[in-house]
Amino acid sequence: MKKRLKPILLILTFLLSAAGHFAGWNTTVQFLLSAIAVIFVAGFLGRATESVAHYAGQRLGGFLNATFGNAAELIIAILLIREGLYDMVKASITGSIIGNLLLVLGLSLFMGGLKFKIQRYNATLASLNGSLMTLSIIALFIPAVFLNTHSITTEGIKMLSLIVAGILIVAYLAWLVFSMITHKEYLADVSDSNDEDALAHEHEPAWSKKRSIVYLVIATVMVAFVSEWLVGVLEPISHQYGLSELFVGAFLVAIIGNAAEHSAAIMLAMKNKIGAAVEIAVGSSLQIALFVAPVLVFISFFLGNTMDIVFTTLELLAIGVAVFIARSITQDGDSNWYEGLLLLAVYIILGVSFFLV
Repeated sequence: MKKRLKPILLILTFLLSAAGHFAGWNTTVQFLLSAIAVIFVAGFLGRATESVAHYAGQRLGGFLNATFGNAAELIIAILLIREGLYDMVKASITGSIIGNLLLVLGLSLFMGGLKFKIQRYNATLASLNGSLMTLSIIALFIPAVFLNTHSITTEGIKMLSLIVAGILIVAYLAWLVFSMITHKEYLADVSDSNDEDALAHEHEPAWSKKRSIVYLVIATVMVAFVSEWLVGVLEPISHQYGLSELFVGAFLVAIIGNAAEHSAAIMLAMKNKIGAAVEIAVGSSLQIALFVAPVLVFISFFLGNTMDIVFTTLELLAIGVAVFIARSITQDGDSNWYEGLLLLAVYIILGVSFFLV
């Protein structure tokens, strides 16, 4: 019965969201229906990706989960760019980074730590992830400083943004080659092989390889539609309830868009696959900072009005704080429930602060 209920709720929420959008229902009702639909669709996307990940292996599986988990954020951001809402795009990028590093990773470490006293993953991989996080901070910090000190013109900052975006994309692609091809064994997960075999038999995928891929495509298409309906009501909702674009983009959009990562990472952590859970949470943040954000800069350029990569002081502070504590907690390769609680505490502090802006 439970297995039948999930697809019924998925289809029902999707259809209700579509009805609200095309029939022009009340803005608040449209927002709530679209938000609920995104969560269900993202959950479906997460399950499909986890099933594909079973056939692809933990590291590649974690990468695929992070990639398809970011589909909602990427589609939402492209639609926001089309509407010219650049401030909300940057806020959503900020929210995605801190949401993955603090909320998704925090919940994964916390829930996994409650079930398993100490969980271990590759410390070398964690250290390299920390270095990449630092690179993302530097790339976002420099354009903001040069613009705010009037060392460069507005046109110059757009050119700098395109150059920085190009460098970050190259750095991210090089990281994929390094981690997936040339140093794959060096960065392998440290999980005990016997535990892995037991878990593999205990948690067989729900679908075949072919069906998993088909469902992955269907889920991505559904995410695209629901994301567009959600974006259509974001601006009216923010005005209606007096919410800043910063809060809407950094927390509402990010929490809704991160639903796939939430479910997949927490489930993996509770199966003692903490390496894959960390790969999803941290890898997703890195993908947003080093690939998605730069790609959005180029998309805006091709649409005729280049979005600069200059973030506000508050956004840079939030990302910097998230990177600092996430790096300090993950660098040793061990995790427990208390470390997860620390990450969640920082997320709540930032959330309350952004709400009061």
